Amino acid sequence: MTIAVPGRTATAAPYLPWNRPSIGPEEEEEVLDTLRSGWLTHGPKATRFEEAVRDALGVQDAFAVSSCTAAVHLGLLAAGIGPGDEVITPSLTFCAVPNAVVQCGAAPVFADVDPVTFNLDPATARAAITSRTKAITVMHYAGQPCDLAAFRTLADEHGLLLIEDAAHALHAWRDGARAGSVGDLSVFSFYANKVITCGEGGMLAGRGDLVEQARLLGRHGIDSSAWRRHGQRRTADYEVTVPGLKYTMPDITAAVGLRQWQKLGAFTAARAEIAATYDQALAGLPGLHLPTVLDGVRHGWFLYPVLVDPASGRTRDTVAQALLEVHGIGTSVHFTPVHRLAAYRYLDTHLPVTEQIAAQQLSLPCYPAMTAADVQRVTDALHALWR
Repeated sequence: MTIAVPGRTATAAPYLPWNRPSIGPEEEEEVLDTLRSGWLTHGPKATRFEEAVRDALGVQDAFAVSSCTAAVHLGLLAAGIGPGDEVITPSLTFCAVPNAVVQCGAAPVFADVDPVTFNLDPATARAAITSRTKAITVMHYAGQPCDLAAFRTLADEHGLLLIEDAAHALHAWRDGARAGSVGDLSVFSFYANKVITCGEGGMLAGRGDLVEQARLLGRHGIDSSAWRRHGQRRTADYEVTVPGLKYTMPDITAAVGLRQWQKLGAFTAARAEIAATYDQALAGLPGLHLPTVLDGVRHGWFLYPVLVDPASGRTRDTVAQALLEVHGIGTSVHFTPVHRLAAYRYLDTHLPVTEQIAAQQLSLPCYPAMTAADVQRVTDALHALWR
């Protein structure tokens, strides 16, 4: 299928999107099996998905939920974070974490990022701690884990909850520790453009006591799941022990997630191969700064983020526009800093490193469905723009 792009002629090359999910017959078969089973809501397949993630991370428990945002919200609620509390978070991220913090009645406190990895800087996080700080959320930008050991130490020193936003890093390690395995809680995203996808969906993993409380809160505060009551108790035989929410992942979604999880290693290897090709083909283009991978890191490559230095005579936006309109190649930006969004401007935050990165960052296509010809097309287009 050819996707129409404004400003491009009908004879131009087919549009190459920034991201495209990889869904195969295995996912289709698993969904059909779920539909034919007669059990569609959170049940045996969601449970299997939870077990697979729990065992891979080596954590105490995991809970499959409707979105990564739901996982964050439940995690904060389970930890008792509320009015008067502060949660330290990067601003170079999606708005989900700050939004969830605010919905709990707490206040997000934005700290600056490291200029090399674009991850939250432990030093700036330490400087942001006050008597009201209750948690630190770290985000593994693009798939490169943050300094997990430093943040674990920092959280332990101050008695803070450590939450890993591992939405970009489902299959990444740093210094032998897997992203998502170090925090008290970790959250994962299976949104349409993520490393693996269910279309929508997320996972909360970590300490058993917190995940169990989140599980209770995420099913209306009901003392047992519908799947447990099915065949063991009357479906109407339940008690609501706390006022809760409805955040469970249905089995139809989990069916896709189970099969995608089995492909995670292969997907990550394909992304790494694309990144290696970019590293080699784009090195030396003046003013185009390629990602730096630290020693001891196994990158997840959800993004291939480059910086376009305006001193080169180009800007991020002119490069993105030319790639789209001349070459039919989609790109994306990660992210508009949250502190610059209308809902958070009242905080009057200034983060110089975050703001510089945000003004120059561009995400090139990097996903398993890309062919070698697709990757070559991107590198050829960038060389053409630089000539």
